[in-house]
Amino acid sequence: MLLALYLKPSESAAQAQPPALWSPNAFVRIMPDGTVYITAKNPEVGQGPKTHLPMIIADELDVDWSVVRIEQADVNPAVYGPQSAGGSTATPNNWTPLRQVGAAARMMLVSAAASTWSVPEAECTTSSGRVQHRASNRSVGYGEIAARAAALPPPAVSDIELKDPKEYRIIGKPTPGVENAAIVTGKPIFSIDFTLPGMLYAVFEKCPVYGGKVVSANLDEIGAMPGVRHAFVVEGGTVLTGLLGGVAIVADSWWQAKTAREKLKVTWNEGATSAQSSAGFARQAAELGPQTPQTWVRTDGDVERALSGAAKVVEAAYSYPFLSHAPLEPQNASARFANGKLELWTPSQTPANGLQLAATTLGITPADITMHQLRGGGGFGRRLTNDYVAEVSWIAKELNGTPVKLLWTREQDVQHDFYRPGGFHFLKAGIDASGRIAGWRNHFVTYGAGQGVAASADMSAMEFPARFVQHYAYGRSLMPLGFPTGAMRAPGSNGIAFVMQSFLDELAVAAGRDPIEFRLDLLSNTPIPLPPPAAPGAGGRGGGAPNPASIFNAERMSSVLRAVRDRSGWAKTTMPRGSGMGVGFHFSHLGYFASVAHVSVDAAKKVRVHRIWTVGDIGSQIINPSNAVNQAQGCAIEALSHLMNWEVTFANGHAVESNFDRYQPTRMNQAPPEIDVHFLTTQYSPTGLGEPALPPVLGAVCNAIHAATGTRVRSLPLAKQGFSWA
Repeated sequence: MLLALYLKPSESAAQAQPPALWSPNAFVRIMPDGTVYITAKNPEVGQGPKTHLPMIIADELDVDWSVVRIEQADVNPAVYGPQSAGGSTATPNNWTPLRQVGAAARMMLVSAAASTWSVPEAECTTSSGRVQHRASNRSVGYGEIAARAAALPPPAVSDIELKDPKEYRIIGKPTPGVENAAIVTGKPIFSIDFTLPGMLYAVFEKCPVYGGKVVSANLDEIGAMPGVRHAFVVEGGTVLTGLLGGVAIVADSWWQAKTAREKLKVTWNEGATSAQSSAGFARQAAELGPQTPQTWVRTDGDVERALSGAAKVVEAAYSYPFLSHAPLEPQNASARFANGKLELWTPSQTPANGLQLAATTLGITPADITMHQLRGGGGFGRRLTNDYVAEVSWIAKELNGTPVKLLWTREQDVQHDFYRPGGFHFLKAGIDASGRIAGWRNHFVTYGAGQGVAASADMSAMEFPARFVQHYAYGRSLMPLGFPTGAMRAPGSNGIAFVMQSFLDELAVAAGRDPIEFRLDLLSNTPIPLPPPAAPGAGGRGGGAPNPASIFNAERMSSVLRAVRDRSGWAKTTMPRGSGMGVGFHFSHLGYFASVAHVSVDAAKKVRVHRIWTVGDIGSQIINPSNAVNQAQGCAIEALSHLMNWEVTFANGHAVESNFDRYQPTRMNQAPPEIDVHFLTTQYSPTGLGEPALPPVLGAVCNAIHAATGTRVRSLPLAKQGFSWA
């Protein structure tokens, strides 16, 4: 027996929540023995939704977590609503709707029990998977009443009664990830582990320069190698997010396919992008920086007049490089095409987009495709793009009936990424006689694609300190880019926060003021009123969003800043020579975070981050505190990777770095011994935190290096400035 329900959102609820979040409900099944199966709807790439989203349903359903079993949903937005992993959206998009799913199921069980006993529903209560009628001292387990409940109509959304948060027994309790044991014992749960009977294995060699085409290849020689079943050219298209040209090799084992690939000789037409290089971009930016921006994105007041009248003027150029996501599990997917139907198994962060891309690539309809979600070994934004899904789909169609797994190498993953775009900021600001910012000007030189800004390469007109400095100007110039770029954990913010928080620190030093008090003073300014909601730049990062939650709230940021000041003992400890503390804050993805770092630097420029304190405000409820702390700590450690070693450079259109020998993530002995994480509880709706804890750490560490050494870091990575980890 099972309990399934259909909930049709009311019109009012539909206006308040993301549309069509559910459909014929596959979220809850209750077995006769009381075991509860809850469907995890979103992709899992390590950020925790496979645990914390079912926790929401289970608590409102009022069952014990010990009887809950989790099932991963296939891709079907018509049934499950939006299914994606990105933008720290899992919690804000699902918080209320999934509470309603659990509560509706509980109400149906109560109704079934009350009907059985011929008592009013109002006299019944629930606890630990049982319906109780205290007046008659009767109770019944959910499993015993589930079949009868399943026959009842579901309540209207407007009639659903949610728990008082004070009654939560699962939400808010530290809960281990449902796959933790499988991960640490090496169970084959990741996409890379997936196999099917009779499966073949594929590699796909693409042009080292994006957009390049195959001219010729030694296919006959490759086809004769041990284990090789197929070797063929894929023509591909010109859209960088889709199927590109290359050579596919299919063999009995992946090792045989990889070995054959090493013997592959391809003549490429590399195309126009082969003329682009990192050194060339740096030269262009240096030329553009002093010039008038191509576009003035925002101007408030009279910046030039404010700068000319300032007591002190600070001018600096900042830059940050291209980055690769480098998840530990390289891109991979499996597929089988037979009788016009395609079946896919992927770790995509946007599986619905992947399904659509596969349909477009093969010229079939989405209805002819079944896509299964598999756990991804890290994503960080790389799996938002489904190029590998297009590739495996095409290869599977060529094989026509034989299942195939496509697996990239680490080198391919780094050299065929959708990179975090670099950027160049040419900043000038004035300090008045009272030590406050008189004017601020930023010429942002970034990358363009087609007629617009390259993906994730823009900066919002609302980016702090916009609106908090009366005389403010932000202009932008674009350099044409042939490489694809994309979102990377805290997209946009991950580079911009380094620049803004470092330059704010420069201004605080120039003003002779404490860096935290300087920031709090700036946050206390009356902000310039918002433009009309529909105007470009209104709302959150990226502009245009009328959502009130996306509008920067200075009081929330001030609160986290004061809290991190107090928890870190800021300015209360005398730092030994060569040590210092630095601070940074940033608002992104609806989260307010501030960090303080304690750093020491020796004479050989070896850096030790002794401790990081992070305070965040993500609203009224932490669903899984254990995972929340893990996410914030992971953000801090990843930020250290951004700082010290990560950089992808291009020469003649080729990505130079290819593996962890030259693109090293932070190692365990380089991580701070302690990362103190604390969350403020506020009245606002819960939001996500896979991303917003990362950006402030970059500024905090760089500012700490300045406090320790007097050296101002204006360009990343640190290794390029002669620094290394102690």
